[in-house]
Amino acid sequence: MHAELPRFTGSVEHALDDKSRLIVPARFRERLGTGFVLTIGEPDPCLALYPQATWAEFCSRLEGAPRKDERFRRFVRHLFAHTEEVACDAQGRLVIPAALRAHAKIERDVVSIGTLTRVELWAKERLAAHAAPEGEVADFMAELGLY
Repeated sequence: MHAELPRFTGSVEHALDDKSRLIVPARFRERLGTGFVLTIGEPDPCLALYPQATWAEFCSRLEGAPRKDERFRRFVRHLFAHTEEVACDAQGRLVIPAALRAHAKIERDVVSIGTLTRVELWAKERLAAHAAPEGEVADFMAELGLY
């Protein structure tokens, strides 16, 4: 990946308002830019926000994929059917469409997590089931040679 692409860290717990809007934390909004991409966070059951530059890089890698068979076409169809180009309003709010909320099972409480190249949006009650078991993080860091 290109060295100048934005990186995301930290997490924020918050909730959708009555109109299914989420206030995107300022720390993430700055790096996402004025227009960005909201999509499904496959293979995890969450949503993801990508800055335009990171999404463009992802699309380039997809376009350059070595195979374009039926499985590839199904994946592209599924992903892009669940992808929206979005922007926050003047108050920093983002409307999350019903189909995407349903996919991630987001009803009210949300945790936004910076995960290096994107921001993941999780239904708070689903996140715990996907947390790393105790000791796994240290083991995996060692396996990757990070310490």
